Amino acid sequence: MTVPVPVVFVHGLWLHSTSWRPWIELFREEGYDPCAPGWPGDPDTVEEARQNPESVAGYGIDDVVEHYAALIAELPARPVVIGHSFGGMIAQKLLGQDRAAAAVAIDAAQIKGVLPLPLSALKATFPVFRNPANKRRSVSLTAEQFRFAFGNAIAEEESAALYERWTIPAPGKPLYEAASANFNPHSPAKVDTDNSGRGPLLLVSGGRDHTVPEVVTRATLKQYRHSEAVTDIIGFPDRGHSLTIDGGWREVADTVLTWLRRQSPQTGR
Repeated sequence: MTVPVPVVFVHGLWLHSTSWRPWIELFREEGYDPCAPGWPGDPDTVEEARQNPESVAGYGIDDVVEHYAALIAELPARPVVIGHSFGGMIAQKLLGQDRAAAAVAIDAAQIKGVLPLPLSALKATFPVFRNPANKRRSVSLTAEQFRFAFGNAIAEEESAALYERWTIPAPGKPLYEAASANFNPHSPAKVDTDNSGRGPLLLVSGGRDHTVPEVVTRATLKQYRHSEAVTDIIGFPDRGHSLTIDGGWREVADTVLTWLRRQSPQTGR
């Protein structure tokens, strides 16, 4: 009897882990064994997270990686790790550490070595950077800020609905760590991009993404130029940062499933 391949979904800043629910249902139907654990400190529901914003304050990139690494250690096999935004950075770090059989990084936050810093990305993250004290705090987005950072490529009504359904406060620390990565030789945003023995990696970009513009994803791909492992990139030209949760999520998910099936038996079904 074949054991289902585990899949671990990792959310990014400002979205609750339950935003992966449609993906989990689809991947289970396709024969995988999916789960979507929250970040350290994340309450079980969106409502609880909003009522207890400081429960996530102070957690940084290494804290999140160690949290997911401990969860992965309890699984029967190395999983496929699929992450969005900062979750995409976490997925890459886990893959580089050989804790994952494969990884998919969707609109992933920039890792150490990536230089482009588009103005739209600065505006999207300004709610955190406008106050240095936010490094130790949690920060929430307004509906207008979410519209710019996530929902710019969808109708305003849909953006507002997604904001109400899925958004939660997020720790500011990971953004400060990523912003200083290229000035810190020991930055937690560093990924082992030279690992040629790792599993396959898929980078996914949204062509209209304000938070992680396509130029950032393409610069991330260049960081893997010294690795002989599979590193692919797929773009969705008309999609923004909400591409995992908006009405077009299924197209992205089906593309990820197709890519996984083309990889080794340990990652595809």
